[in-house]
Amino acid sequence: MDVQVFDNFEVAGQAVLKFLHERLGFELWMITRTEGDDWIVLQSEDHGYGIKPGQVLRWADSFCCHMVQGLTPRIAPCSDQVKLYAAAPIAQQINIKSYIGYPLLNESGKLFGTLCAIDPQPMPESLMQEEKLVELLGGLLSLNLQNELKLAEHSRYLERLQAESCIDELTQVYNERGWEKLLQAEEERSRHYGHYCAIYMLDLNDFKEINAIYGRATGDALLLRTAQTLKNNTGKNDIIARIGADEFAILKINVDKKQADLFGQNLQEALERVNVNISMGCAIRHPATTLKLVQAQAEILMQFNQQNNRQ
Repeated sequence: MDVQVFDNFEVAGQAVLKFLHERLGFELWMITRTEGDDWIVLQSEDHGYGIKPGQVLRWADSFCCHMVQGLTPRIAPCSDQVKLYAAAPIAQQINIKSYIGYPLLNESGKLFGTLCAIDPQPMPESLMQEEKLVELLGGLLSLNLQNELKLAEHSRYLERLQAESCIDELTQVYNERGWEKLLQAEEERSRHYGHYCAIYMLDLNDFKEINAIYGRATGDALLLRTAQTLKNNTGKNDIIARIGADEFAILKINVDKKQADLFGQNLQEALERVNVNISMGCAIRHPATTLKLVQAQAEILMQFNQQNNRQ
């Protein structure tokens, strides 16, 4: 393999999958991401199974979930001879007779996903001699991934600095232009690494009436109180923006549904404690969607909740 193919994790992964297919065979090679109960296909070298990047499978059904726990071998020339592999739900759904797997670790040393392969035919026992090669390439992919994830954090920091000109003057959170720029940048990373992200859309209930009855100064104070509460209850990588007169948006990066629901509940309670009455909608980005679509879904839910609040 040409060293130049390792410019980034995606290109390196494509080169590794192609090389391993040519060297070891196997109808399907994949680089995957685990996220909660989901097993996400980031890249595939497919020659018969019909598995495409972006597909989501169930992690607990896979061979890999046993492999990463050290319960089963990383290479199984005849996977039917391994009890946990033979009993795995995925083996009942598709034809698998041989398997290779290797864990990929993120920058904190935790499980990111796997490099893996399956084939509908048993392989010769001589396949075991290739274990060092798989470990080498899997280890190199992990190092490449870890370096990129660290760089991604630095990129986020630089993007926020560059977006300083897109700050809402009153609330000192990003304005709609800053939101669009940062959302676009995060979209590429989400696709690249399979991150799940959550978008929250928030609308201040009765804001126009408050402005009309009590004056603009009271309305501005309400906006400031809202923005400060959002800042106090979000993390360093979260994006907060005021995208309308009385509408805010939040992007939380790398969260699953359970985490997203808990954050939304805690945020609503924090706003209630400072007498901010809002309608909120939340949606989560899955591999088959985009952040713009997720924003639209969150906005629809917000409007639905707003109508219920008015009844």
